[in-house]
Order: sequence, then C-alpha cells, then structure tokens
Amino acid sequence: MSQAQDLLTVENLTVEFDTYGGVVQAVRGVDFSVSGGETLAIVGESGCGKSVTVQSLMGLIPTPPGRITRGSARLHGQEILGRSRIDGREIRGAQIGMIFQDPMTSLNPTMTIGDQIAEPLQVHKGLSRRDAAREAVRLLEMTRIPEAAKRAKQYPFEFSGGMLQRAMIAMAIACKPDILIADEPTTALDVTIQAQILDLLQDLQRETGMAIVLITHDLGVVARMADSVAVMYAGKVVERGSVDDVFYRSAHPYTLGLRAAMPSNDPAIKQNLQPIEGSPPDLFSPPPGCGYAPRCPHAMKVCCQQPEETRLSDVEGVRGHASHCWLHHEKSPNKPSELYFSDRSGKGLEIKGAEANS
Repeated sequence: MSQAQDLLTVENLTVEFDTYGGVVQAVRGVDFSVSGGETLAIVGESGCGKSVTVQSLMGLIPTPPGRITRGSARLHGQEILGRSRIDGREIRGAQIGMIFQDPMTSLNPTMTIGDQIAEPLQVHKGLSRRDAAREAVRLLEMTRIPEAAKRAKQYPFEFSGGMLQRAMIAMAIACKPDILIADEPTTALDVTIQAQILDLLQDLQRETGMAIVLITHDLGVVARMADSVAVMYAGKVVERGSVDDVFYRSAHPYTLGLRAAMPSNDPAIKQNLQPIEGSPPDLFSPPPGCGYAPRCPHAMKVCCQQPEETRLSDVEGVRGHASHCWLHHEKSPNKPSELYFSDRSGKGLEIKGAEANS
C-alpha cells in the first residue's frame, strides 16, 4: 500500500515520563502508518509501550509527568501532535475514536449509557439532545445490544462486561471517526464474547471504511483481525510487515519467541510452550544497543549497538516487511537464509542456513 494513501503516519515518536526514580523512556522512536480500511495490530508484552504510543497521539498522557520529546504524527497529511483540531474538526473523539481497555472504569457510573453515547454527538456534531438520544439508540442497535431503547436508559452497573464493551464501541464510533483505536478490546471477556466483539469490529469497519489500530498481546486476535502488524519491544518497533510476513516469515528473534510461547490447538503439534527467558530492560536506562539482546538466543557482539532497519521485502513505494535486527544485516557473519519457527520440529527456534551465533 503506497505511503501516499496513508491515513495516519507516525515517525520517530518519543515519549518520556519524569518520576522520582528518574526519567522513564517509555516510547523510543516509534514509526508506523495505517491506511483507510486497514487494520494495524501493535503487539508486544505488557510494558513495551503500546498503550502509551496511542495515548500520546490522542493527547491522553498526563503532562506532566509525561512529555513527547520528539516525533511527528500526521493525520491526512497534517501534524496532530499537540493539537486538538485540524481543518476545524476535533481530533479526539471526532476524527480518532478510542475503545479503552477497561470499560468498567472508563464509563461514568453516574450517567446513563445513552447519555454517555449522546454527549460526543452534542459536543462534536452539534446535535440537539433529542436527536443525540435517538442516534445513541441507533448506535446501540448497530452494536447488537438487544432492547436498545430500554438499555440506553440504564447505568453501567446494569450491563455485563460484553455489553459494556459494546457500549464503549458505540461511543467510540458515534462521530464516525476516520480511525478507531482499540486498546485490548477483548481483555477479561470470555472466548465467545471475544469472538462477537471482534466480528462486530470487522462488520463496523466494512460499513464505515474506518481504519483500526488494534493494541493487543494476543496473537490469536492478531491473526484473525490484522492486515499489518508492528511488533514492539522496550519502547521500539522491532519488526513490521503484513500479518502473513510476521506470522509465517518472522524475522526478529523476539517475534519468534512470542510465537513459540503461543499455544496451539492442533492435535498434531505436541511440544511444550517455550517461555522467553529473562526480563525486559529497565527503561530508566535502556541499553544502547538492541533491547532484546540479553534475552536473545542468537545475540552477537554487534548487538551492543543499535541495529539498523533491514527491509526484507523491498518494493518501491510500498510498505514492506522490515526488521531491526543485526542478523539480517548484509555484513552479518551469521546472516540466515531464512529465520523461521518450526512448529513440528520440537526444536523450537531455528536459524536455517546459518551457524550458531557467537
């Protein structure tokens, strides 16, 4: 997909937090882009900077202690960092909607569900109270909540977890945003409700043409929903590409580690889950080189230096598969012909065509 078609482009985004213990470098030069109608999944373990990245775009990080020190984020080609409006329209809530991780703590317990959905319609769209209330009922119906008119008059404590998530989705799409950010939208939901929520998001995307930025650590959700994937570790994007690239042609050892730790429901695959040994780096003083090197089974001496991005599928004008790993550098002594994870080998991570790294 050409960059000229990109709806949102983020470059070198850097976010820090001042604390009593020092400065936490939570996001360290993140780049990604998403186009209209596309679903981008940002994945990684807890604490890697996924939520802080999107919250900074929405202007939701507390300032102080948080601050954006570098970077650019362009929506429709116009800079949005530090701004609340572009082209006379509100960015937060109107052009970019957000589904928060825990609807129980994100919804106001003193307001009815209908009033909470109607409020952004009154603020951003200028609808009357009556028209906004009618539209709120329609949105609840769109998110498949039964007896929507009755439910709109109820309070959050009267809703189940799955219904609260649907109400949150209705609120997020009320103003027909160009981009919907879904931060762990299926957290704490049972498997059946998770599937319903994901189906709902896909149906809404087809109806409205909006882009979705999906924040998750669930690779099963990624495989089901995403068109493209950005893998984050220690505040950086370490691999990006199409969902097929990342799942079937994984290039970064961290991505391979995530896949190895993922359970399979295939009875033909009999092997133990392989956890990633060690802990993420301390972001008070992140390492100068690759943040994953202390945990990486393929680490080399050069990994003490920050790796360059290596494009693994290079088509001019098209976002391709890329990895920030020295293994793929043209001068790497252990450059593999293929990095892969063999599901049935029982040997876990392998580097095909390369000797063991020093």
